[in-house]
Amino acid sequence: MLPLEGLTVIAVEQAVAAPFCTSRLADAGATVYKVERPEGDFARGYDAAAKGQSSYFVWLNRGKKSVVIDLATDDGRKTLERLIAGADVLVQNLKPGSMDKLGFTRERLRKDYPGLIICTISGYGDDGPYAERKAYDLLIQAESGLASITGGPETPARVGLSIVDIATGATAHAAILEALIGRGKTGQGADIRISMFDVMADWLTVPLLNAENGQPPKRMGLAHTSIAPYGVFRSKDGRDILISIQSEREWKKLCAEVLNMPDLPNDPRFASMVERVKNRKLTDDTVAGVFATMSRDDLIKRLNDSDIAFAEVNT
Repeated sequence: MLPLEGLTVIAVEQAVAAPFCTSRLADAGATVYKVERPEGDFARGYDAAAKGQSSYFVWLNRGKKSVVIDLATDDGRKTLERLIAGADVLVQNLKPGSMDKLGFTRERLRKDYPGLIICTISGYGDDGPYAERKAYDLLIQAESGLASITGGPETPARVGLSIVDIATGATAHAAILEALIGRGKTGQGADIRISMFDVMADWLTVPLLNAENGQPPKRMGLAHTSIAPYGVFRSKDGRDILISIQSEREWKKLCAEVLNMPDLPNDPRFASMVERVKNRKLTDDTVAGVFATMSRDDLIKRLNDSDIAFAEVNT
């Protein structure tokens, strides 16, 4: 038996963030009714990569029951009301204010269904000048500052998938699970409000603290602002290998067992992470010079034997 079997979730959802959340609830055994407008969730048209269907839609809506409801009609609203009356959880990410205009205010639902867990996902939260804005993944990547620290030195870049949507959906999923535990203790539901911008603001705490300390993060491509060596180095046969040296112990092992330079950590320029970051070009050039003399297979054997974290850059 799956842990959420017997729970009913009503998902008035579209796009990615809310469907990510409810797909995880469905995976855990909940019965999820996905409410779609007559023309369907617009995510159905994102692409046709999954045997003619949208890859995002197939990924995020597996295991759900689709219910077509025209919420612009009285009959449609009555149908949604009946669904909510028998539900444990309601998740929605329509444009801010849409559910209120349809008569499904959180205040009314909490009064009529005190055990209901309501999760509302928005772009910018309930208050402030941006509250009623529509929001999509890339817009929040830009607005939150995520794009400003992503990519190479030349220009900001988009993270290569819908990271804001996925992070928001994961946050909503965790909050709903917490609320279910709470309801088991008190019998009371919850009013959960998740903002895409707030989720990214939380995720960007480390860059923010560095900026407030006078060290705003730079776009580094496949490198790290505060760790060195950490990045891509090319083997003699042209293969790109990414290494990540997180500690002085790992640095000493890399120098002794991979680079064959056991005395390098004694050089003041390389004696600590702070010094290696300060002398990043020299650090990287030193590692790159040795990597360029060895084949991919030789490097991987040495890295494995030395228990050094690495990855190949694949497509």
